Order: sequence, then C-alpha cells, then structure tokens
Amino acid sequence: MLMHLLEIVAAGLFGFSFYYPLFMAYLWMTGGLFYWAHYERHDPAPDSPPPLDHYPPVSILVPCHNEAACIGETVDALLAIDYPEFEILLINDGSTDETPMVINALAQAHDRVRAVHLAENQGKAVGLNTAALLARHDFFLCIDGDSRVDPHCLRWMMRHLVHSPRVAAVTGNPRIRTRSTLLGRVQVGEFSSIIGLIKRAQRTYGKVFTVSGVMVCFRRAALHEVGYWSPDALTEDIDISWKLEVRHWDVRFEPSALCWILMPETLRGLWRQRLRWAMGGTQVLFAQKGVLAQWTNRRLWPVYLEYFASVAWAYSMGLVFLLFGLGLLFELPPELRIRSVLPGWSGLVIGTTCLLQVGVSMFLDHRYEKRLARYYYWMIWYPLAYWLINVSTTLVALPAVIIRGRKRATWKSPDRGLHPVQPH
Repeated sequence: MLMHLLEIVAAGLFGFSFYYPLFMAYLWMTGGLFYWAHYERHDPAPDSPPPLDHYPPVSILVPCHNEAACIGETVDALLAIDYPEFEILLINDGSTDETPMVINALAQAHDRVRAVHLAENQGKAVGLNTAALLARHDFFLCIDGDSRVDPHCLRWMMRHLVHSPRVAAVTGNPRIRTRSTLLGRVQVGEFSSIIGLIKRAQRTYGKVFTVSGVMVCFRRAALHEVGYWSPDALTEDIDISWKLEVRHWDVRFEPSALCWILMPETLRGLWRQRLRWAMGGTQVLFAQKGVLAQWTNRRLWPVYLEYFASVAWAYSMGLVFLLFGLGLLFELPPELRIRSVLPGWSGLVIGTTCLLQVGVSMFLDHRYEKRLARYYYWMIWYPLAYWLINVSTTLVALPAVIIRGRKRATWKSPDRGLHPVQPH
C-alpha cells in the first residue's frame, strides 16, 4: 500500500514538473497568436498612432530615488512626446545623491516640469500617491526615473482610455537597453518571449496579472475608487492591477506603446530584482485569495490559478532537487530515486518548446524592434539560467513574505546594467 502511494506521489510530482512548463508555453503561444490575429495585426505602424476624437491632458508622474545620472535623459524623452497637453511631475523621494538639485534645475528650465520633494525615503507608492494629489489632470502616465519613452507612446495608450470608459490602466511594452552581457541579452528575448507573450495571452483568456510599473497610464477616477497605491506593497504595479481588476475595472496591454528600460546585468542585481517580483506576486496570492470564491471575479480565476500553479511548480522543482541530493546520501525507495538532474530527453523537449516560444514571440514583436532576431541564439540559455533563478526566488519569496508581514516598502537603488544601448 505504501509503495503504491509512493508511486502515485512520484508520478504526480515528476509529471507536474515536466508537463506544467510545456502546457503553459503552448497556452501562451496560442493566446498570443490569437491576440495578434484579433487585435494587433490590424494596427498601423508604431510610429503612426491612429487619431483620437479628443486628447485629454495628462499628468506624467516620475518617482525618483537616486536618479541623478538618469533623470535628465528621461525628462528629455518625455518632453519629446507627441501629445498636445501634458505636465511632468518629478517626485524626489528622499534621494541621497544629486537628484534634488537636478530635478530643481529641470523644473526651472522647462515650464511643463514641476519638482516635488519628500524629506525621507517613503517608497514608490507614497511618491506616486503624493504626485497624484498634486497632479492637475485626470489621466496619469507613470514612468520610472531611468526609462526612456517612445514619442508616440501616449497616443497609443490614451486611445484605450478615451474610447473605453471602463479601462482603468494601459500598460506599455518595455524594451531592454542593457545588452552588454549574457544576462542582458537573454533578458531582451525574455521580455519578448515571456513578458510580452504572457500579457497578450492573458488579455485573450481573462485579465492581465500585472501592469509593467516602468510605464503605465491610469485613469484618476479608477485609482480614486480603489484608494490609490498601497505603501506596504513590495511591487506596487502588481498590487494596483489587482485592486483595480477586483473592482471590475479593465487593464489592457498596448504593444505599440514602447519604453526603453535599464535592467540588471549582474547575478546579484538580477537576484534582488526577481526576488522582489516573486515576493510581490506572493503578496497578491495571500491578499486576493478571496477572488476564487466570487463568481463576479471569475475572469480573474485563470491568472490567479496560473500564478498559484507557477509557485507550486517552483516547489515541485525544489523537491526534485532535494530528492536528488538525498539520493546521493541515502538509499531512497526506487519510486523517489532521481539518478540525474542533467537535461535528458525531457530537457530536450522543454528546450525545443522554449525556443519555439521565443520564435513565436519574436515574430509578434519584430514590428517594434527590427533587429530582434539577432538575440534568438542567446535564448538557448534561458531554460537553464533563468528558470533556476525564478525557481530559487520563488522558494525564498513565500517564507520571506510570511515573515515580513505588512510594513512599508521603501526604495533601494537597483542594478541598472553596464553599457545601455541607445533606443532605436
């Protein structure tokens, strides 16, 4: 009886560990291709956004913490946006470098720019909440202080907010600037094959799990209804997405709204970033578990269960590695014995599927970055390098969130890469 039970448990563990990434890859590819066929392929070129009936003024909110080296070029890109009326609010959140002087100089040099100073580091959410209170307009474009937006991004995003009154937020399409190392080049493909493809697929079968906090446009009325951003959220973008969607507001992805961003190019920087993302996602699993009992929020069930399954998969992979390690030290029952964790035929199937997924996503994204295919070769490393990082951060995130509890999330200066390329 015991041996039979072990066989069932082992079959379930190994089957889930192998088939889950395959199932999700084909689900994302199918959903992404449907989104492209139904919406995206009918759109004009990214530099030719369709005209709007009217152009409501927009407040651009830029929270800053130690952004002295980057904020100047960020503001230059914002001032070049092709949109009739907008203001720029630069929020200095307790910076310890030259950021206060830099944003004061920018505010003096440009009529559209205003500087806001917070005396202490209180976190991105508090900075955004402060700026929202001071903003003059009813639509907010929220931008990270080290990003560079495309001149046409606001017209693309505002078409959703103008034409659909139940749209609360529109997330853009981030592109990677830091490409001088293997980690940077793999992330170029990752943001296309994983992040962009997932957002397309999620829009097809339900709701978007999260906006990209680096560039997202909001409707003030929706933010006001849900109480704006939560100061204790580790990832304010995931938190605000769910606060809006559980109140039946719509969140959309606009692939033509481009934004060029800096990303970590060191293992330490990448670990810190992905751990924060994993902890933010885990916070949502705890905070929003009630949606599964609410029929009115049934469109959120697929994205909630998708993330829950990804956490379960990470723990199943952790258990596989644990069993392998124990098998080196002790004699385990044959049903639980793992002879090797090196990729065999199953690794070949998963790797081939991963490359197919990357190929599909690069096909979808090539209209936004013409030379994207040159990074296809580097994606062969993605299943090995990034899955290990994502599994490890997820394993750490769950107990870390439980131990941390609810307390304010403050800024920490991120790794911004080594040699960023210029936006195309």
